[in-house]
Amino acid sequence: MRNMRWLPLTIVGSLLLLSGCATSTSVKNTQPWHYLPMAVPLQSTTQQEVQLARIDQILLRDDIAEQDRAQIYYERGLINDSLGLRDLARLDFNRSLSYNPAQPDVFNILGVYFTQSGLYDAAYEAFDSTLELNETHQYAERNRGIALYYGGRYDLAVRDLLKHYSDNENDSYRALWLYLAEREKEGSEQATQALRDRYQASDKQDWGWQLARLYLNDISEQAFFNEVMNSSMDNLQLAERLCEGYFYLAKRYQAQGDLGSAVALYKLAMAGNVYDFVEHRYSMLELSRIAQQLSQSPSS
Repeated sequence: MRNMRWLPLTIVGSLLLLSGCATSTSVKNTQPWHYLPMAVPLQSTTQQEVQLARIDQILLRDDIAEQDRAQIYYERGLINDSLGLRDLARLDFNRSLSYNPAQPDVFNILGVYFTQSGLYDAAYEAFDSTLELNETHQYAERNRGIALYYGGRYDLAVRDLLKHYSDNENDSYRALWLYLAEREKEGSEQATQALRDRYQASDKQDWGWQLARLYLNDISEQAFFNEVMNSSMDNLQLAERLCEGYFYLAKRYQAQGDLGSAVALYKLAMAGNVYDFVEHRYSMLELSRIAQQLSQSPSS
């Protein structure tokens, strides 16, 4: 079992001593997690700060039409969301809906927030509202599939995610989320073979197929992270790719029963502050679920 005692594992305000709670699943450690690459955490830009200041000034005016005010609140919500200010963002999204309730994009992002909070029924309703307003809204289709996955409704999750994948079979992330749902529904062996078939059928242009290769054991963890470091053009791209890489690697270790490594990697996925990536959004949800799992299991 990997020695994880170097890492203080604080989840939802509680110290989890995983050295005695992780399962005995044997997984070779290619390198200690604290030696893995890191990006400089993303910070707010001058442009974002100026945009927020301008929006605040515009909203003080009393001659703005309700449709315009709804759009402005939505745009400010997106900026707050990208900065990790999700309570402020949610408040802006709700204000936007109060001025214009027929906004599929707003229902979609609120559905993501409900999923992050584990409020799956509310999430399903929000995504259903999005698709009622815009039946071709593919992000809502994907996000509903993810919510169904986290809600344990794997048959329906596979249905949504398979439809989403079929709309663009060269998109690696569609294949990855479909794989995660199929793994729960059909088992690891069948899901892995399906992922391999989809990888082989793709044009392999999307960088995310490197993540699929990691799941398929076609590339080692060390080679994967070397690829991340060598191919990233700047710190932004490095932060984004590491966020993705750490999240999907955490999902793999979690499926193998190595919760200590999964926790460490989920925390690394969040370390770059890539707030608007689904991998960052759902890392905290994964940590909360692991904390709940451990709290309900007998002490070892």
